[in-house]
Amino acid sequence: MSHANAMGEVVHLPVKHTTDAETSPALDAPATDPAAGPDGPAAPADTSYEIDLDESPTAAATAPPAPVDMPERDAAQRPVIPAALQSWVGVKAAARQAVSRWAHVAAFHAIRVPAYAGLATVYAAAGVFRLAGRQLRWWWVSEQFSLRNGAAAAGDADLWLKLHREAKATRTWRGMVVAGEAAGVAVGGMMLVSAPFWTQALTAGIVVPLLARFGRPADKRIVSAAVVAPRFRKLNADIVLRAYYAAKLGDPAKPGQQIEFGSSMSRDGEGSRVVVDLPYGKGLDDAIKAKPAIASGLDVSLSQVFITRDPTSHRRHVLWVADRDPLAVPAGRTPLLKLQPTDIWEPAPFGVDERGRPVTVDMMWNSILVGAQPRQGKTFSARALALYAALDPYVRLSVFDGKGSPDWRKFKLVADRCAFGLAMGRDGDPVDLFIQALRDIKADVQDRYQRLSELPAEVCPEGKLTRDIARDPAYRMPVRLVVIDEFQEYFDTPDPDANKEIAALLVFLVKVAPAAGVIVLGATQKPSGIGTGQVAQQFNAFRDNHQIRFSLRTGSWQVSDLVLGSGAYSEGYDSSTLLPDYKGVGILRGAGDSTPTTRTYLADAEDAEKILTAARAFRDRAGTLSGMAAGEDVTRETRDVLADVRAVVQPGEKWVSWQHLATRLAERLPESYGEVTAEAISAQVRAFGVPSANGKRGGQVLKGAKVAALDEAVARRAESLTR
Repeated sequence: MSHANAMGEVVHLPVKHTTDAETSPALDAPATDPAAGPDGPAAPADTSYEIDLDESPTAAATAPPAPVDMPERDAAQRPVIPAALQSWVGVKAAARQAVSRWAHVAAFHAIRVPAYAGLATVYAAAGVFRLAGRQLRWWWVSEQFSLRNGAAAAGDADLWLKLHREAKATRTWRGMVVAGEAAGVAVGGMMLVSAPFWTQALTAGIVVPLLARFGRPADKRIVSAAVVAPRFRKLNADIVLRAYYAAKLGDPAKPGQQIEFGSSMSRDGEGSRVVVDLPYGKGLDDAIKAKPAIASGLDVSLSQVFITRDPTSHRRHVLWVADRDPLAVPAGRTPLLKLQPTDIWEPAPFGVDERGRPVTVDMMWNSILVGAQPRQGKTFSARALALYAALDPYVRLSVFDGKGSPDWRKFKLVADRCAFGLAMGRDGDPVDLFIQALRDIKADVQDRYQRLSELPAEVCPEGKLTRDIARDPAYRMPVRLVVIDEFQEYFDTPDPDANKEIAALLVFLVKVAPAAGVIVLGATQKPSGIGTGQVAQQFNAFRDNHQIRFSLRTGSWQVSDLVLGSGAYSEGYDSSTLLPDYKGVGILRGAGDSTPTTRTYLADAEDAEKILTAARAFRDRAGTLSGMAAGEDVTRETRDVLADVRAVVQPGEKWVSWQHLATRLAERLPESYGEVTAEAISAQVRAFGVPSANGKRGGQVLKGAKVAALDEAVARRAESLTR
């Protein structure tokens, strides 16, 4: 029978017809007559032919071989322009890197010029004698010496005399050449003595390096390297076999215990890739456990070896060995520094994988968990995704930081709700703010499902939130992102009742909210051992119900499994093997078909502030600033801003300024609008699709709203509610 290997080649495999005592065909048996035994043809009674496994020998010999399974070809196209040069930020970063490199090289060699000159002079002097010796040997026809000796030893006088005459004639001609060379050098030297200085310097700059090249020992260099070239191991089949046998994953001397390859060795990015077939009885788990021994056998560091599952067989896996440590090279600054609006419905740029390919995260319809030890880049990684959402002016943000660090405080510029730490602050009790926000979001999610189910099919296909619905303020269903950093702190507050309510609300959101357009982004440095009883169970349920997981360095493979999800270690993914020096490097699971080790883009505090400042400007123009970012006191009860604004419009007015609206609301409804500002009212009313319009009042040009636009917004909302 025939079978196509991973490279598409047809391989003929002999099939042995089994006896009653055998249970499987011996694919590795010699290609002999299946009916033959060690002493000749076996008796018919010893062989079973109840199932015809092969064609007749005649048909098999005449029919062309056909592959069983055609291999899939990788049709991925490489980008025309490298990813690092597709943005102005990337171009500037590449230019800075090139300038920095060449500046270092120039400074390194400039300071060593005197040493280079002295060493070149010494080697040039040696080169004069070496070159002179070479010319004298050429003149004396020394290459013929062995021939004359051979003729003399053989007693061949005629041959010796012939060689001697040829040598004399050649020496005469070569002697004239050497004399001419000597005369030319002497004349050139005398002319150079009286030549201008620049001529002498130019001549020395040409002649001295050439002579130094002749006089320099073969193992010595005049100019040392400014940058040490990285060392990398070029793999071949013998090296891989040596590594696997050294790791005790097979035995070349035992039948059926040999390591085989499911593909040829090939280059893949900045590394080598091959499919490895372990002996029967060995599997991916054995290869993962032996990974340190494999790395030692390959003579590379552990961080250069990547073992991933092959779906065709448990004993088969893909080995990729990087030329150099791919995780030690930072991914660079975030592309969000272009300060352009984003779209939450499109994947967010997150970093690059071990092969330098871009890694993105599709945030819609997902909840995301980030976990790691302290100071490994956990908050920066989570903040990178939150910054992407912030640049979409139609995403409503709620940001809560259990540790109260400065990392998230600039999100006040855009966040609808936010609270930091657990201690009482100027904005009130952060735990109460957190609970109230979760209650409101839960009520919003439940209301969304009800309203989505009532919308007509042409507006809401399949009863699911769409981009058009989310961006239409009339439907009041924007995409929401709930960020909870160090969420374990909210499960373990001093108030047991608050812990229970928070736990129940968070479990509801992580299970139910993503399908309603509410993204949950949680980060923690302690993914287990929080709370007791029901709270502990709900903590585990909240942790385990995230679809996308990103684990930076952890303390053990057990903690890695808690962050990445059960079974990650058995599949070869263990974040505890990442080195402490890797900042912002982790394993991303659940974001796609692959599970890449990702180097995240960097956005430090200064970068984050720039991005959030631009995000606030986008939201201000789009009229989507809300909640605390718009100056609203979110601790007050829910109110109908649009109806309240329309109610304070005086009869006969066709236009009213935002400042007058804020003043009237504060006077008539002080319990709800006592401290409201004109900017807050402007943002909240424009969220209903009411454009800002200029008007004159008291000789001044002010911003405000047309009453007709307010009436249209009220009508639109009423119509949407009655659909």
